[in-house]
Amino acid sequence: MAAQDRALSNLVKVCAMAAVLCLAAPAVQAQWVNFRIPGVPRTPDGKVSLTAPVARTPDGKPDLSGTWESQGYFGNLGKDLKPGELVMQPWAEAQVAENQRNLHKNDPMVACMPPGVPRVDLGGSRGMPHPMKIVQTPALVVLLYETSTNQTFRQVFHDERIAFPTDPQPTWLGYSIGRWEGDTLVVETTGFNGRAWVDTGSGHPQTDAARVIERFTRHDIGHMDIEITIDDQKAYLKPWRAKIPSNLLPDSDLIETFCENERDIRLMDRALKAVDGAAR
Repeated sequence: MAAQDRALSNLVKVCAMAAVLCLAAPAVQAQWVNFRIPGVPRTPDGKVSLTAPVARTPDGKPDLSGTWESQGYFGNLGKDLKPGELVMQPWAEAQVAENQRNLHKNDPMVACMPPGVPRVDLGGSRGMPHPMKIVQTPALVVLLYETSTNQTFRQVFHDERIAFPTDPQPTWLGYSIGRWEGDTLVVETTGFNGRAWVDTGSGHPQTDAARVIERFTRHDIGHMDIEITIDDQKAYLKPWRAKIPSNLLPDSDLIETFCENERDIRLMDRALKAVDGAAR
């Protein structure tokens, strides 16, 4: 009973956090009222033409810049896979079953830790969306993320770096190097700390041996696919892949997100009071 109570308590905290962030979500397009992103094609009524051809940078590469939202895979990245395409090591299969049985009380995001890669790409759920923003330069792509924990970022280097650090400090989001294959930006990431989950509902694990490859392909102004390959021999018997559709959020931008520690509810309540402790 005590274990169930603790699991339920964790679930309540997650739900409370979700409620707070959901209340903030409708304000996304109201941060900059009536501001229109310049340099994008528009229809006669002034809306962004989501089916217009992809813009290109001066070096001829597709411009991936924009605010993007993916939905439907935050719970289970492998939901579209056929039997036998995602095969786990016995310990990983047992861990997934335990994660679902105990209401995900061991999910690092419950303790406000970063989502990890690729979970940070998956955008949250329909009720609690968390978009990402891509900023593209000739030698660096910056990925900015809203998450249900704390906003975070990644740097994808596609300059002279062709090899990863020889002895990297393990991190939640790893180290990323990019390259172009035709019109697709291929991002390879390693150097994980092995504590993150691949997704939320299923709770697929990730180890420090993981190598994640993301392939970003923008089809037109409004639509992009992110093809994700998970290569983690400690957790899975073979690499597995998933393709995530992502949609442009036109004339929109990210908003601030925050998450406290395991005392979420009390500290969130305190955040609603002025510095002198008086209720607002």
